[in-house]
Amino acid sequence: MLPRVADSLSFLYLDMVRIVQDDTGVCAQINVDKQRTDTVYIPTAALTCLLLGPGVSITTRALATLARHGTSVMCTGAGGVRTYAGVLPDSLTTHWLEQQVTAWANPEQRLDVATRMYEMRFGDDTVPHKTTLAQLRGMEGQRMKALYKLLAQKHGIGRFRRNYHPDQWHQQDPVNLALSAANTCLYGIIHAALLALGCSPALGFVHTGTQHAFVYDIADLYKADTTLPIAFCLHQAANPEQEARRKLREELRLIRLLPRVIRDIQALLTPGSDTDDDPTERHDARMVHLWDPKTGVLPAGVNYAPDGG
Repeated sequence: MLPRVADSLSFLYLDMVRIVQDDTGVCAQINVDKQRTDTVYIPTAALTCLLLGPGVSITTRALATLARHGTSVMCTGAGGVRTYAGVLPDSLTTHWLEQQVTAWANPEQRLDVATRMYEMRFGDDTVPHKTTLAQLRGMEGQRMKALYKLLAQKHGIGRFRRNYHPDQWHQQDPVNLALSAANTCLYGIIHAALLALGCSPALGFVHTGTQHAFVYDIADLYKADTTLPIAFCLHQAANPEQEARRKLREELRLIRLLPRVIRDIQALLTPGSDTDDDPTERHDARMVHLWDPKTGVLPAGVNYAPDGG
């Protein structure tokens, strides 16, 4: 029995180490000098996501243990800012993926999820009935514009405009640099949570056309409480990107974001259900079943040939 995703550590970033499996567990070997190597053991069973930065090598035995414990492994750039590839554990059930696909494939349910995302994001449960997605986008734009103005006034900043141009990265102002760096870190955490539940990061309800559409959907729920205040606090920072990553990491320790992310994803996909004791979260893998259009599922490992056939 493994820890619930909501109770586990969010992520661990490593670089310039060798990760191996020994008789005790998975450990990171760090070369201090030519005569000395330090060993740090990794709590794989209680870790949601392991970020492998530049200079990391890992053995297949270590990867097998991480997969068995349900820990996602991501290959990233320096500081964990860019994600290049990921290894998804195969011990997950498809319960939440099926819930996601069912809601995503039905236009009415998809709009209902998008509406509840808006209500969850802004604490507003008075969205008029029959509100279209275009109207929701307009309402969201007005709310964010007002929030930008409020934060700019609070920190004595003149007019602020959100600006993201990767090809002109170093020409941006400190707030935009800090916000982009902090958002990227937040995306990594949300991505790990979705993979841990077995959801598809590509099937978004508001965003679409990218392998991270659902990541962006869920991350938008928390930017007003996490990355935005941090970014505006760093409007005079000399190195806003680095400071934004550090401040976000400190904030995550205090607010315990991961349990909230798991609960919110489950509430969005299955409204009205009690997910506190969800049986699908990183428990021992259940047996594979067979799909049946009438009963839903049938036990596997059974010969269904007619008698005498």
